[in-house]
Amino acid sequence: MSEYPPEPWNLAGQAYLTTWRVPVDALPALADGLSPVVVAGRAVVVTAWLDYQPPGRLSYHELLATVAVRAPSGGLRATGTITDIWVDSEVSLAGGRALWGIPKDLAAFDFTHGRTFTASASLDDGWIATAAFTRRAGLPFAPPAAFRIAQELDGALKHTPVRSTGRPHLASANWNLNPDGPLGFLAGRRPGPSAHLADFRLTFGE
Repeated sequence: MSEYPPEPWNLAGQAYLTTWRVPVDALPALADGLSPVVVAGRAVVVTAWLDYQPPGRLSYHELLATVAVRAPSGGLRATGTITDIWVDSEVSLAGGRALWGIPKDLAAFDFTHGRTFTASASLDDGWIATAAFTRRAGLPFAPPAAFRIAQELDGALKHTPVRSTGRPHLASANWNLNPDGPLGFLAGRRPGPSAHLADFRLTFGE
C-alpha cells in the first residue's frame, strides 16, 4: 500500500456538489447501524466532484456519492456515509481505506475549469459519469461548516469529523450517468440543487 499522511488531512481546492432525492429501496447497501434520512418519502444523496489543490496536503481528483444518514452515537451533527468514491491518487486511496474505512477506488478523470466546469470519470471497463456546472450567484465570504462521515472500519462504525470553509455559489448542473455503471442508481433521475464551493479549506479527521 502507498504511504499516506496521518490524520487529520488538511485539504484545499474546488468542490462541485449536487443533491438528489432517491427512493430508499434504490440506494446502495449501507453499513449495519446506519439508516437513511428520509424527506418526503425519499432519501437524500449528495454527489461531489472535488479538485484538491495546493496549499492542501494532497493534490488529486475525486468523485463521490454520499447518503445522508442517522447513526447510533452520531449525535445531532449532520452525518453522511460514502457509498461510492473514486480518486486518481494511490496515496489517497490507501489512506482513505485504512484511516476511515472509505471505500475508495481508482478512476481516470478529466476536469476543465472556467465559467463552466466540466468533469468526467471513467474506469478501465467503462465510463461512470460526466457533468457540467455553471456558477451563479454566491456569497463573498466563506462560512464554516461541520459534519461527520460514518463508515464501517474493522467491523465497527467509525465517526470521522469534517470541518470546512468555502465560498458557496449556486450553480446549474447537467449530469450524464452511465445506467450500467456504479452510479446507475442515479441515472434518469432529476438532480436537485447544485453548488460550487469555491476555494474551500477542509480538515478531515481528528
